[in-house]
Amino acid sequence: MFSDDETGFPLQPDSRVFKVMIVAGEASGDLHGAYLVQAMKAMMPNVSFCGVGGHKMQQAEVTLLANVSDLAVMGLVEVLGRLKSILGVMAVLKRILEADRPHLLILIDYPGFNLKLAKAAKKRGVKVLYYISPKVWAWRKGRVKTIRRTVDHMALIFPFEEDIYRRAGVPATFVGHPLLEEIELRKTIDEIKHEFDLEADKTTVALLPGSREGEVQRILPVMVQAAKILADRFPAIQFVLPVAHTVPPGLISGIFSHAGITVRLVNGRTHEVLTASDVAVVASGTASLETALLVKPMVIVYKVSPLTYFFGKMVVRIRHAGLPNIIAGRTIVPELIQKDFTAQRVADEITLILKDRQVRDRMIQDLIALRKRLGEAGASRRTARLACSMLV
Repeated sequence: MFSDDETGFPLQPDSRVFKVMIVAGEASGDLHGAYLVQAMKAMMPNVSFCGVGGHKMQQAEVTLLANVSDLAVMGLVEVLGRLKSILGVMAVLKRILEADRPHLLILIDYPGFNLKLAKAAKKRGVKVLYYISPKVWAWRKGRVKTIRRTVDHMALIFPFEEDIYRRAGVPATFVGHPLLEEIELRKTIDEIKHEFDLEADKTTVALLPGSREGEVQRILPVMVQAAKILADRFPAIQFVLPVAHTVPPGLISGIFSHAGITVRLVNGRTHEVLTASDVAVVASGTASLETALLVKPMVIVYKVSPLTYFFGKMVVRIRHAGLPNIIAGRTIVPELIQKDFTAQRVADEITLILKDRQVRDRMIQDLIALRKRLGEAGASRRTARLACSMLV
């Protein structure tokens, strides 16, 4: 174990090996988890990691007990269809908590699963750090009581969350948003367009249908139809889509097989795709905040099963669905949710952004202001310091 001035850890090495279980339930969590693991290893090389993640966490030398794709599902009805797989992963993790007793459990978002795992860890005397809070300010406020009983410390990514947890008696620290460090790029727009075989002089529209198989099935076909309308309106237009590693490639190619429109597909690299784009159509979720932090005009869309939407409307306590609008506290980018999410509406909103300079410039200024509200880069490093302090 060693440190520089920033970590505050002693310079004398520690011969112990610390075991950490880390669990991410979707693609964005896999990326955040990988950065966190790398930051922790830089501070404490004698830490070993196991848990649930994807190829990013695997590249960071986390021993995967299950893949993020086994858990990546959203919505009550959709979860029921994957329940056997999800329960199987939970059983494996509980066995490891019992038999191997890691020194720390790090949970990343994905509260429906991770809060149950936190309870299991608490029973076994394992410390719990929760990175990226459940959205208790939007729905299921009662989860704060569960968190108080089962989580030792919350690492928060939105500044307004700190007061919520401290008033509830939960140790909590605002660490900043991890996307601020992940969106840093060293390539120019021209370099990225050349690499992706995109024409430099065409208007570029990014299509981001989500990272879960079910949401791609519901959202991408509508995006494709919207793209066809836009192609008729703007001859000099091109489309690019970053394919999440959690989505089967055959699913994407199947949707495009009879689409009658060309879309450039890129394996991952969402930040580069967005950087090279003029405007984006984005599924509600982390990707909408990525788009906002890159200051790209967008339209936020989403659709779930009718039953999931019905129950969701009963419990959600906020007006907006998209993170940029939630954080801003008002509508700064258009949202098309459920029945409003049609190809025609999407095409009309994108057309307005491309044709009306005032609309576009106002949205850009609002996104710049939003980015400033989320502080500075370094969330992974700050969270790593918290985690390491819980190990010693």
